[in-house]
Amino acid sequence: MPGSSRHVGRERGWSQPTMRRSDLVQHKDKDKGAITRTSQIVFGERQHLLRVLDSLEGTNPPIARMQQERRSLEELIHTRTRELNQINTAWDEKIGLVLSADAKPEMLEKLVKQAPEEDFYLLRLISEHPRANSKTLNKLAKHPYGAIRENVARHPNADAGTLTWLSKDRSQPLWYLVAFNPNTPTPLQRRLRDRLKKLGESQPSK
Repeated sequence: MPGSSRHVGRERGWSQPTMRRSDLVQHKDKDKGAITRTSQIVFGERQHLLRVLDSLEGTNPPIARMQQERRSLEELIHTRTRELNQINTAWDEKIGLVLSADAKPEMLEKLVKQAPEEDFYLLRLISEHPRANSKTLNKLAKHPYGAIRENVARHPNADAGTLTWLSKDRSQPLWYLVAFNPNTPTPLQRRLRDRLKKLGESQPSK
Protein backbone atom coordinates (compact mmCIF):
# COMPACT_ATOMS: atom_id res chain seq x y z
CA MET A 1 0.00 0.00 0.00
CA PRO A 2 1.57 3.32 -1.12
CA GLY A 3 0.89 5.11 2.18
CA SER A 4 2.02 2.35 4.53
CA SER A 5 4.86 2.65 7.04
CA ARG A 6 6.33 -0.53 5.61
CA HIS A 7 6.74 1.07 2.19
CA VAL A 8 8.24 4.21 3.72
CA GLY A 9 10.66 1.98 5.64
CA ARG A 10 11.97 0.65 2.33
CA GLU A 11 12.47 4.22 1.17
CA ARG A 12 14.53 4.90 4.26
CA GLY A 13 16.79 2.04 3.23
CA TRP A 14 17.28 3.64 -0.20
CA SER A 15 18.03 7.08 1.21
CA GLN A 16 21.40 6.38 2.77
CA PRO A 17 23.52 9.17 1.13
CA THR A 18 24.21 11.97 3.58
CA MET A 19 22.54 15.24 2.66
CA ARG A 20 24.84 18.24 2.42
CA ARG A 21 24.07 21.92 2.73
CA SER A 22 24.60 22.13 -1.06
CA ASP A 23 21.70 19.71 -1.56
CA LEU A 24 19.40 22.68 -1.05
CA VAL A 25 21.14 24.88 -3.62
CA GLN A 26 18.68 26.21 -6.14
CA HIS A 27 19.48 26.35 -9.82
CA LYS A 28 18.06 29.17 -11.87
CA ASP A 29 17.22 28.54 -15.50
CA LYS A 30 18.93 31.39 -17.34
CA ASP A 31 16.50 31.31 -20.26
CA LYS A 32 13.27 31.09 -18.28
CA GLY A 33 14.41 32.89 -15.14
CA ALA A 34 12.73 30.17 -13.07
CA ILE A 35 14.08 28.04 -10.24
CA THR A 36 14.62 24.44 -11.36
CA ARG A 37 13.69 21.76 -8.85
CA THR A 38 16.78 19.64 -9.23
CA SER A 39 17.09 16.15 -7.75
CA GLN A 40 19.24 17.34 -4.86
CA ILE A 41 16.56 19.84 -3.79
CA VAL A 42 13.84 17.17 -3.88
CA PHE A 43 16.10 14.62 -2.18
CA GLY A 44 16.96 17.13 0.53
CA GLU A 45 13.27 17.76 1.18
CA ARG A 46 12.60 14.03 1.40
CA GLN A 47 15.43 13.58 3.89
CA HIS A 48 13.95 16.34 6.08
CA LEU A 49 10.52 14.71 5.95
CA LEU A 50 11.98 11.33 6.92
CA ARG A 51 13.68 12.95 9.91
CA VAL A 52 10.40 14.56 10.99
CA LEU A 53 8.69 11.15 10.71
CA ASP A 54 11.43 9.54 12.79
CA SER A 55 11.03 12.29 15.39
CA LEU A 56 7.27 11.83 15.48
CA GLU A 57 7.57 8.07 15.98
CA GLY A 58 10.10 8.63 18.76
CA THR A 59 7.62 10.63 20.83
CA ASN A 60 4.27 9.77 22.37
CA PRO A 61 1.55 12.08 20.96
CA PRO A 62 -2.15 11.14 21.13
CA ILE A 63 -2.89 8.16 18.84
CA ALA A 64 -5.28 10.07 16.56
CA ARG A 65 -2.76 12.86 16.04
CA MET A 66 0.05 10.33 15.47
CA GLN A 67 -1.93 8.53 12.76
CA GLN A 68 -2.98 11.73 11.00
CA GLU A 69 0.49 13.25 10.99
CA ARG A 70 2.10 9.97 9.93
CA ARG A 71 -0.28 9.70 6.97
CA SER A 72 0.45 13.30 5.94
CA LEU A 73 4.21 12.85 6.20
CA GLU A 74 4.18 9.53 4.34
CA GLU A 75 2.19 11.06 1.50
CA LEU A 76 4.67 13.95 1.25
CA ILE A 77 7.56 11.46 1.23
CA HIS A 78 5.93 9.44 -1.54
CA THR A 79 5.27 12.63 -3.49
CA ARG A 80 8.98 13.51 -3.35
CA THR A 81 9.87 9.96 -4.45
CA ARG A 82 7.55 10.25 -7.43
CA GLU A 83 9.12 13.61 -8.28
CA LEU A 84 12.61 12.08 -8.20
CA ASN A 85 11.44 9.31 -10.54
CA GLN A 86 10.02 11.93 -12.89
CA ILE A 87 13.43 13.59 -13.02
CA ASN A 88 15.21 10.28 -13.63
CA THR A 89 13.44 6.91 -13.82
CA ALA A 90 14.21 4.48 -10.97
CA TRP A 91 16.16 7.23 -9.21
CA ASP A 92 16.80 5.45 -5.90
CA GLU A 93 18.01 2.33 -7.68
CA LYS A 94 20.47 4.37 -9.74
CA ILE A 95 21.80 6.07 -6.61
CA GLY A 96 22.26 2.61 -5.14
CA LEU A 97 24.24 1.52 -8.22
CA VAL A 98 26.60 4.48 -7.89
CA LEU A 99 27.15 3.80 -4.18
CA SER A 100 27.65 0.08 -4.73
CA ALA A 101 31.11 -1.41 -4.21
CA ASP A 102 30.64 -3.07 -7.61
CA ALA A 103 30.24 0.23 -9.51
CA LYS A 104 32.22 0.03 -12.75
CA PRO A 105 33.55 2.94 -14.88
CA GLU A 106 31.42 1.82 -17.84
CA MET A 107 28.26 1.81 -15.72
CA LEU A 108 29.00 5.30 -14.36
CA GLU A 109 29.59 6.54 -17.92
CA LYS A 110 26.24 5.07 -19.01
CA LEU A 111 24.39 6.65 -16.08
CA VAL A 112 25.83 10.07 -16.95
CA LYS A 113 24.74 9.70 -20.58
CA GLN A 114 21.21 8.77 -19.54
CA ALA A 115 20.77 11.31 -16.73
CA PRO A 116 18.98 14.61 -17.40
CA GLU A 117 20.81 17.81 -16.51
CA GLU A 118 18.43 18.36 -13.57
CA ASP A 119 19.70 15.26 -11.78
CA PHE A 120 22.29 17.27 -9.84
CA TYR A 121 22.51 14.78 -6.99
CA LEU A 122 23.30 11.69 -9.07
CA LEU A 123 25.75 13.55 -11.31
CA ARG A 124 27.51 15.09 -8.33
CA LEU A 125 27.97 11.66 -6.76
CA ILE A 126 29.48 10.37 -10.01
CA SER A 127 31.73 13.43 -10.39
CA GLU A 128 33.45 12.53 -7.10
CA HIS A 129 33.44 8.76 -7.64
CA PRO A 130 36.98 7.30 -7.70
CA ARG A 131 36.07 5.03 -10.63
CA ALA A 132 34.72 7.76 -12.90
CA ASN A 133 36.85 7.66 -16.05
CA SER A 134 38.27 10.59 -18.02
CA LYS A 135 35.50 10.40 -20.65
CA THR A 136 32.79 10.66 -17.99
CA LEU A 137 34.59 13.52 -16.25
CA ASN A 138 35.00 15.39 -19.53
CA LYS A 139 31.23 15.33 -20.00
CA LEU A 140 30.58 16.39 -16.40
CA ALA A 141 33.06 19.28 -16.72
CA LYS A 142 30.44 21.03 -18.87
CA HIS A 143 27.60 20.69 -16.34
CA PRO A 144 26.10 23.99 -15.11
CA TYR A 145 26.34 23.08 -11.41
CA GLY A 146 29.59 24.50 -10.03
CA ALA A 147 30.12 21.79 -7.39
CA ILE A 148 30.23 19.15 -10.12
CA ARG A 149 32.86 21.08 -12.07
CA GLU A 150 34.87 21.52 -8.87
CA ASN A 151 34.84 17.77 -8.32
CA VAL A 152 36.09 17.23 -11.86
CA ALA A 153 38.84 19.84 -11.44
CA ARG A 154 40.27 17.97 -8.44
CA HIS A 155 39.59 14.42 -9.70
CA PRO A 156 42.68 12.21 -10.20
CA ASN A 157 41.21 10.72 -13.39
CA ALA A 158 40.56 14.03 -15.15
CA ASP A 159 42.73 14.26 -18.25
CA ALA A 160 44.91 17.15 -19.43
CA GLY A 161 42.37 18.37 -21.99
CA THR A 162 39.54 18.56 -19.46
CA LEU A 163 41.70 20.32 -16.88
CA THR A 164 42.98 22.84 -19.42
CA TRP A 165 39.40 23.61 -20.43
CA LEU A 166 38.31 24.02 -16.79
CA SER A 167 41.17 26.41 -16.06
CA LYS A 168 39.54 28.85 -18.52
CA ASP A 169 36.11 28.66 -16.87
CA ARG A 170 35.02 32.27 -16.32
CA SER A 171 31.98 31.42 -14.20
CA GLN A 172 34.08 30.33 -11.21
CA PRO A 173 37.80 30.27 -10.30
CA LEU A 174 38.43 26.58 -10.97
CA TRP A 175 42.01 27.29 -12.03
CA TYR A 176 43.25 27.09 -8.41
CA LEU A 177 42.03 23.47 -8.20
CA VAL A 178 43.48 22.68 -11.62
CA ALA A 179 46.84 24.11 -10.49
CA PHE A 180 47.27 21.29 -7.98
CA ASN A 181 45.88 18.41 -10.03
CA PRO A 182 48.84 16.14 -10.95
CA ASN A 183 47.35 15.53 -14.42
CA THR A 184 47.52 19.21 -15.35
CA PRO A 185 50.20 19.84 -18.03
CA THR A 186 53.37 21.13 -16.37
CA PRO A 187 53.54 24.49 -18.25
CA LEU A 188 49.92 25.27 -17.33
CA GLN A 189 50.50 24.13 -13.76
CA ARG A 190 53.44 26.53 -13.43
CA ARG A 191 51.45 29.45 -14.83
CA LEU A 192 48.53 28.81 -12.50
CA ARG A 193 50.76 28.43 -9.45
CA ASP A 194 52.57 31.64 -10.36
CA ARG A 195 49.18 33.36 -10.57
CA LEU A 196 48.27 31.99 -7.15
CA LYS A 197 51.59 33.19 -5.73
CA LYS A 198 51.07 36.69 -7.11
CA LEU A 199 47.57 36.80 -5.65
CA GLY A 200 49.00 35.85 -2.27
CA GLU A 201 51.66 38.55 -2.49
CA SER A 202 49.08 41.17 -3.42
CA GLN A 203 46.98 40.44 -0.31
CA PRO A 204 47.60 43.04 2.44
CA SER A 205 49.34 41.54 5.44
CA LYS A 206 47.55 41.78 8.79
